[in-house]
Amino acid sequence: GGVFAVKATAGNTHLGGEDFDNTLVNHFVAEIQRKHKKDITGDARALRRLRSASERAKRTLSSLTQTTVEVDSLFDGVDFQSNITRAKFEEINSAAFQGTVEPVERVLKDAKIDKKKVDEIVLVGGSTRIPKIQSLLQDLFDGKELNKSINPDEAVAYGAAVQAAVLTNQAGNEKTQDLLLLDVVPLSLGVEMQGGIMAVVVPRNSPIPCQKSKVFTTASDNQTTVTFPVYEGERLMTKENNLLGEFSLSGLIPAPRGTPELLCTFDLDANGILKVTAQDKTTGRKADVTISNSTRLSAADIERMVQDAEKNAESDKEREAVVQAKQDLEAYVYQVENNISDPNVNMKLRRGDRESIETALAEAMELLEISADEAKADDLKSAQSKLKRASTRAFAHVYSQRR
Repeated sequence: GGVFAVKATAGNTHLGGEDFDNTLVNHFVAEIQRKHKKDITGDARALRRLRSASERAKRTLSSLTQTTVEVDSLFDGVDFQSNITRAKFEEINSAAFQGTVEPVERVLKDAKIDKKKVDEIVLVGGSTRIPKIQSLLQDLFDGKELNKSINPDEAVAYGAAVQAAVLTNQAGNEKTQDLLLLDVVPLSLGVEMQGGIMAVVVPRNSPIPCQKSKVFTTASDNQTTVTFPVYEGERLMTKENNLLGEFSLSGLIPAPRGTPELLCTFDLDANGILKVTAQDKTTGRKADVTISNSTRLSAADIERMVQDAEKNAESDKEREAVVQAKQDLEAYVYQVENNISDPNVNMKLRRGDRESIETALAEAMELLEISADEAKADDLKSAQSKLKRASTRAFAHVYSQRR
């Protein structure tokens, strides 16, 4: 028995044994073209027979350093025969083999675990028998021995069967009663904020089951309803993530923007069922939505989104700086407008100070009209600094008059 806690997950669903077969097939197709001036790519039967022979050769090369591929009457009555060495097989698959190591590097980074602290490297899947894959993996872990004690062909099915028994609560089953698998969230979960920004509530690789909360507020004065669109994904902008569902919390007491406190709670159970609840801390009013696993992304889509986020990390960082600068400027404009709309302040403003504030406000408002895709963080920060200088000087004079 025992608890198995997943620290992080990573993979490449577009890479596997068939890819290694494909490179062999392409290698032999090119050889046939070169030797016999014959293109067999349009002959489905010939390709099927060549693929079967290539797969057998791949398996043989895991134990021998050379093998012969033979297919009787492959095309036009011609018998095909070719020798392939393990070295050549490794050469034509070098990029694909390297691709098997990249998810391992990524999972170590996501789990924040030093490779020297890894106790066992367990090989799963038939292609882990390929010597080059084993040597690349061993090199990554500075020569550490690989764990080959599990049948690589059966491991996934065996594990799935055990987990199915655990999840269906098979009472009295001594083999599974003390087992517990703590999985992790494959993609970050959150809600959309003003400007289409993803506010993450449950970060990627959080253990399942889990419950996490975050406080949100209103974006406009006297807002009585707030909508919570729920997303999963790793990108900054929600339009690049996956919408899971949405719900609204209504009946809020009208108040200045930023005043209400709305507690948003994400509750994810062991079966992957997500319940999102929002509660107004003042009135206690609640609203929620339940999202089943069926609306979630496939393993291939998850992997694509994680890789997409890594590829666009720099541009997302730049855009985040723009969004933050825009929100800061917007909040400061709101604050200044509130101050000058106060009659006690307005009547004491000197004409020159009022004109400076109005000019700075106009410039700020103009910049706020520009989309986050086109705006520049430095321009927004500069506009806020200019408005701050004008308003600080003006309000300092007003408050000195009060004393």
